[in-house]
Amino acid sequence: MSFICKLLKQCRKPSGLFGRIVARGMNLNHASMTRWGLEHVNLREDMVALDIGCGGGGTVYRLASILILGKVYGIDYSKESVKMSQKVNLDNISKERVDIRQGSVSELPFQDDMFDLITAVETHYFWPDLTADLREILRVLKPLGIMMMIGGEYKGGKFDQRNEKWVEYGNMTYLTINEHRKLLEKVGYKNVCIHEDYERGWMCAVGQK
Repeated sequence: MSFICKLLKQCRKPSGLFGRIVARGMNLNHASMTRWGLEHVNLREDMVALDIGCGGGGTVYRLASILILGKVYGIDYSKESVKMSQKVNLDNISKERVDIRQGSVSELPFQDDMFDLITAVETHYFWPDLTADLREILRVLKPLGIMMMIGGEYKGGKFDQRNEKWVEYGNMTYLTINEHRKLLEKVGYKNVCIHEDYERGWMCAVGQK
């Protein structure tokens, strides 16, 4: 197996020593993109939020620093990612402001209408069934709640040539900006808006319940 294949396998589901290294790298590499994405939504301090595919826990940590009167949950189906996210967010977990769990986007272990905000950073193209999984996210969103997917792999961007190789090796879902919009609207999201930073190769899809 080539290095790229091994790397993408770990990005999908970190495991072992290499997985821990990849999860740590996620916190560093995704930080700027996450900050940019979050600028496109109005965040209230009392929001209850969920980060799907929380990886190394960096997005959960950032959300907890903003939503100081709310609570932030993280979920990942990798045991290594859950352990690292818990370690990174240990202080806020002890204060019951953060809750990290192992689980799948396809069967979220949460009640209906629970979250004001749901984020997914560099993860949605790995989901088992993007359409069905977006419906599952809609289930746990509160009415008027916001879902956002942030990522750097989308068709038609500046780095298409690079991305196509990653998509081929990683068996990833690869959509254009317009295809993201149409899919969210088809699933049932309202006020769908897609933001793009073409020069940096970033995309942020936002939808509301």
